[in-house]
Amino acid sequence: MKSSLVNMVLSLGTITVIAAAALAGVYTATKEPIEQAKIEKQKAAIGQVLPDIQFNNNPAEEAAEITVDGETVTVFPARQDGELVGMAVESHDNNGFSGLITVMYGFSPAGDITGFAVMQHAETPGLGSKMDEWFNNPAHTIVGLNAATSNLTVSKDGGDVDAITAATISSRAFLRALTLANQASQQFATCQ
Repeated sequence: MKSSLVNMVLSLGTITVIAAAALAGVYTATKEPIEQAKIEKQKAAIGQVLPDIQFNNNPAEEAAEITVDGETVTVFPARQDGELVGMAVESHDNNGFSGLITVMYGFSPAGDITGFAVMQHAETPGLGSKMDEWFNNPAHTIVGLNAATSNLTVSKDGGDVDAITAATISSRAFLRALTLANQASQQFATCQ
């Protein structure tokens, strides 16, 4: 084929159409499995953050979106025979060291933190990425604290929680997401 403007445009156009079709096909083929994996991860996280709470409903089916301070979080109510026995709240903060942090927190109706599961982050490996192990360590744990009576900010800012060593920004984002989740859980519990 002779190299001319028309031939180059036709070649590039054909390649572009083929590449776009291939991408659309891959997206279509993977969309449902990705959604299913996300739902399964969410169900597992709900069970993880409400470890000692017995419930007989499907919290994911009763999920409610609550807006707090302009941010929307999702509350998953756990009920035993219709009575609210706990809540899992998926919250987030965009101010982590590497941006978005998404965490599922568990609360008792009294506001005690029953657990948490980090759902998504892009924090620095070995530093901010240690949220799971740091805040589950008995020396630094947030589990068991009451969100209404504890100052859930890092000790460097006058709070009750020790920040992850060399990862204060990640710790602040984790705790801001927790505060947002707590406010949403209180708002939801008040409406019940």
